[in-house]
Amino acid sequence: MTYTKLTNAQIAWRAAQDIEDGAYVNLGIGFPEMVAKFQPEGREAVFHTENGVLGFGQAPKEGEEDWDLINAGKKAITLKPGASFFHHADSFSMVRGGHLDVAILGAYQIAQNGDLANWRVGSKGVPAVGGAMDLVHGAKRVAVITDHVTKDGKPKLVEACTFPLTGVGCVTRVYTSLAVIDIEEGKFVLREKLADMSFDDLQALTGATLHLDGDVADLNVPEL
Repeated sequence: MTYTKLTNAQIAWRAAQDIEDGAYVNLGIGFPEMVAKFQPEGREAVFHTENGVLGFGQAPKEGEEDWDLINAGKKAITLKPGASFFHHADSFSMVRGGHLDVAILGAYQIAQNGDLANWRVGSKGVPAVGGAMDLVHGAKRVAVITDHVTKDGKPKLVEACTFPLTGVGCVTRVYTSLAVIDIEEGKFVLREKLADMSFDDLQALTGATLHLDGDVADLNVPEL
């Protein structure tokens, strides 16, 4: 196999291209936060953080942080014109009330029926579910960004999750380091893949059957 997988920044860039202008968006802690850097020209999302800010902007320059202004991941943020603050309970009312258009999260596993596991690997480590369970069932659209496989080469896209679930049947699109895959009618449907990677090689790294529905586009991203 001769291919170069996408970097995290390139995966985040690709996910950002599908966010509609004016959408209310929550980005998961860590890697998904990178999506905010890559809003397409002429479009602007309104970013929400569950600790109580709507309309925050880019991270401040080092040394210019105001540590009274942080996101749910405890990282410093800036504010855009019109930004607002609210109580934690009001923030979760927004989430649970269906007022968010998009939630983008990371994952340990995604099942072909849209199940998501992203808060605990078996019984290891400290559980950290945060607001993810609310987000995946409150947002109108749930997408995942992730490497296609684990650090030891095991598939993250599987027939059924073996880790504790965050949500059932909630994910509709997955952006990986190798492909863009939709989840439709309990199946992984391949939409885009790296141009220099064969379908068979991609299937070999995927833990469930990849289905085709029309042409598969090349996964083209800029150098970042």
